Amino acid sequence: MFTPITGRSVLVTGGTKGIGKGIARVFARAGANVVITGRNAELGEVAVADLAGLDGTVTFARGDVTEKADCDRVIAQAVERNGGLDVLCANAGIFPQTRLADLTAREIDEIFAINVKGCMLSVQAALTALTASGHGRVILTSSITGPQSGFPGWSHYGATKAAQLGFLKSAAIELAPMQITMNAVLPGNVETEGLEELGPEYRKAMEDSVPQGRLGTVDDIGNACLFLATDEASYITGQALTIDGGQMLPESLMALEAM
Repeated sequence: MFTPITGRSVLVTGGTKGIGKGIARVFARAGANVVITGRNAELGEVAVADLAGLDGTVTFARGDVTEKADCDRVIAQAVERNGGLDVLCANAGIFPQTRLADLTAREIDEIFAINVKGCMLSVQAALTALTASGHGRVILTSSITGPQSGFPGWSHYGATKAAQLGFLKSAAIELAPMQITMNAVLPGNVETEGLEELGPEYRKAMEDSVPQGRLGTVDDIGNACLFLATDEASYITGQALTIDGGQMLPESLMALEAM
């Protein structure tokens, strides 16, 4: 039995859709009070309406993780609304698909600004509040793409997700004396709005690549984040947890065909 997190304060960046929204739902279902952030206020309000009626509250704070002032402001809003900050889920990210030969400098700058710089600024802005919590948690949303695998068109995305884990290792050491743990989740192929945009053939191919024969759900990722936020996970820090239904296990397609 895990210690309940009822009443704890959680901030989820990029929480208006996809995995971020799923993480917010899991925490609110467990009784936490959640602030979700994003750049689109309309999407934020839709998400808040969708997440209403759970055991905890969900509110929206507009913010751009690439802007330090925005990061500082949304942290302050979370503290004001919910009496502090216990958990930061640094989830905001983009995953555009462009082949290396066609990548522009602007595309590279944009994805690193959001996925890496935005992650670092969010964590930096939350340090004072997380320290005051006494049981602060930072959970990064990385990916299997980059740290463990690759896919054509996502060299820039994979580079940012690997960079997040490089940040994690040193930052977790710095945060440990503050009684803040810092870990990452590495989702495999998860059923989100973004995946649907890639088409049914891509979806079928991804399902066939997973030993469990299904895509992950946003709840699968949210439940892992919830565990890392518990008191019982207080001695886990600097770790990267793969959540992929076994996708990274087969050494080749022949291993799946042999089943």
